[in-house]
Amino acid sequence: MPQPDTAGASETPYCPTTILVTGGCGFIGSNFIRHILASDSTVSVVNLDALTYAGNPDNLADVEAGFPSRYRFIHGDIRHHGAVRKAMADCDTVVHFAAESHVDRSIVHARDFITTNVEGTYVLLEEAHRAGIQRFLHISTDEVYGSTESGSFSEDDPLAPSSPYSASKAAADLLVLSYGTTFDLPVLITRSTNNFGPYQFPEKLIPLFITNLLEGSVVPLYGDGLNVRDWIYVLDNCRALDTVLRLGAVGDVYNVGAANEVTNHYVTTSLLESLGAGEEMVNYVADRPGHDRRYSVTTHKVRGLGWAPTRDFRQALSETVSWYVNNPHWWKRMKERVAF
Repeated sequence: MPQPDTAGASETPYCPTTILVTGGCGFIGSNFIRHILASDSTVSVVNLDALTYAGNPDNLADVEAGFPSRYRFIHGDIRHHGAVRKAMADCDTVVHFAAESHVDRSIVHARDFITTNVEGTYVLLEEAHRAGIQRFLHISTDEVYGSTESGSFSEDDPLAPSSPYSASKAAADLLVLSYGTTFDLPVLITRSTNNFGPYQFPEKLIPLFITNLLEGSVVPLYGDGLNVRDWIYVLDNCRALDTVLRLGAVGDVYNVGAANEVTNHYVTTSLLESLGAGEEMVNYVADRPGHDRRYSVTTHKVRGLGWAPTRDFRQALSETVSWYVNNPHWWKRMKERVAF
């Protein structure tokens, strides 16, 4: 078994006090806010979100009620300097989730991804530099590396994005690193594998398939279904991001994955089994353009910080299915926004 890479650890833990979270009403952002406020009573959070189709304030209704003195929401766009400057006032830390993230949408509306993911990140970096932010954690994706038939990408491998989405995230990564080099902004980057879990907008594979099956509708599986992804439960990812924020070495990149590499067909059959549906509920559809075959990353660096996932894939998938079964009021409203 590979040994953890402790070279990527900070000598002194960083202790945030007030964190600006961008895109906190989205899937991973809302789970991160819930995690950080519950696990550290000394931290406050300012949530800046533009409330686009995937942003839902209801994702944090329990947080707003449970942490009224430590949580504040600001409706604003990361592309606007004024909104960012106002939200960043009195913050010492930025955790940047806000992004357009659905590959299919990027193929149809690439400009939205450039303006949000690249220009928005630029605005945040400019304002963070001006404000003297002490840590800037940028949340990226393993998709920036592109596809690989064998082996796994390390943090030092070149970027080779395939879609407008992953290209926009790769551009944002490079911008973040450039501000670290040129302006000494204390930046960190995480590149996570496919997340799943509660509050995920039902356009992504797992929540789309769960909710379709609950409605008695077929599930659209691309191509032969043999594309491989490493799936990580969102709460495990949030713990990893928190760990990198506190213990990661400034200027470093950390891959985050759970070693759950399975095909989309395996995910689909697992969901059919969980929900008592048969193979007749699968509709094989034409593959999307530029569909990467396999993503895989090494995670020695983040494990060297003391992090490890707590749930295996089957356990996490079962918990996710249960959440959607028990929360139809949430996903039925959100699913009305899926068309694009």
